[in-house]
Amino acid sequence: MFELTHQLAQNIVDRAMAILPYNVNVMDSQGLILASGEPNRINTRHEGAQLVLANHRIVELDEQAARTLKGVQPGINLPLMHDEQLIGVLGISGDPQALRTYAELVRMTAEMLVDQSRIQAEQQWRKTRCDDLLAVMLGETGGSQRLIDEAHQLGLKPHLSRTPHLIEIADGQSSAELADWLRSHYTDSWCSTPAPHTVLWCCPIAIDPQRFAERLKSQGWNLQRMASGMPCVDVHALRRCCHRIAELLAYGQAVKPYRLFLSLTRCRLPTLLWTHRAEDTLGELLVPLHNIVARDGNGQLLRTLRSWCEHNGQPQACADALGIHRNSLRYRMERIAELTGKDLSRLDDLVELYLAVQLMPSSG
Repeated sequence: MFELTHQLAQNIVDRAMAILPYNVNVMDSQGLILASGEPNRINTRHEGAQLVLANHRIVELDEQAARTLKGVQPGINLPLMHDEQLIGVLGISGDPQALRTYAELVRMTAEMLVDQSRIQAEQQWRKTRCDDLLAVMLGETGGSQRLIDEAHQLGLKPHLSRTPHLIEIADGQSSAELADWLRSHYTDSWCSTPAPHTVLWCCPIAIDPQRFAERLKSQGWNLQRMASGMPCVDVHALRRCCHRIAELLAYGQAVKPYRLFLSLTRCRLPTLLWTHRAEDTLGELLVPLHNIVARDGNGQLLRTLRSWCEHNGQPQACADALGIHRNSLRYRMERIAELTGKDLSRLDDLVELYLAVQLMPSSG
């Protein structure tokens, strides 16, 4: 059964006394005063309310009747109902004859506030349960059929294809507020907040990252970085992809701190290697680039190699991006081959250089 709280009871009293020139009391299902316009009466027993509770009817008390009861003043005491159950009593102090005309309206208002409070409580429970359920489903061991069935019952639509995005916002901004905004503007979104300034957003529609960033900015959100996965057709694939984009975000923070958007599609292999950075393989891949850095005081050759990788080894596009002649580019690439000991005509050497560039922390 729904139970009145001190906070709800006081809200009823405050609302009623804002328009009534009389004191109002709200009693619980035991006849204890939960809230009153006379604070000294709170937590005292009201025998008039106990009569209402015992008889399930309105009890009017004039001065003579009130003197025979403890903790009572003249007035009208009305049953407070919720879902056809008696949950408390509403008392209005004063001459019963003067109160009859609007006592029922006051009770109706009080019962509407009770219904509103119940709805809000249910909504909060549902939100909390959905958040907890999603955290488990997208965690390391989630995705059981029981959890998926509960997700269906809660209306979370686990059958929808979703793409996970890990969004990092500026310090001082609330990830919980951003999650609420995403849910309200993108129907059927799943959101969780794994960190104070990070939101995991599983979106059922395709988005353009640049347009999305502009929309966030227009709403006052300062996007620091966003790691995006791929469309996932079921919860199991989504859980795995969420784990991957967490690694992708960590990779971006460490290696590409100035990159606003990170895509798992483009960075899958570097991210995979980054997760094994404690092993010798990563250090071995970076040795050729360290050789370049040692002999490249102004960073020209390393910038050239990065641009060459970004432009898929297309000489003219790379030269244009660097603002140099193709002959200058050719000279630089020959110098890179010399310093790294790599044959740029061999695919395996090219792949190793490409991966090394993706794993070498960038300053901009």
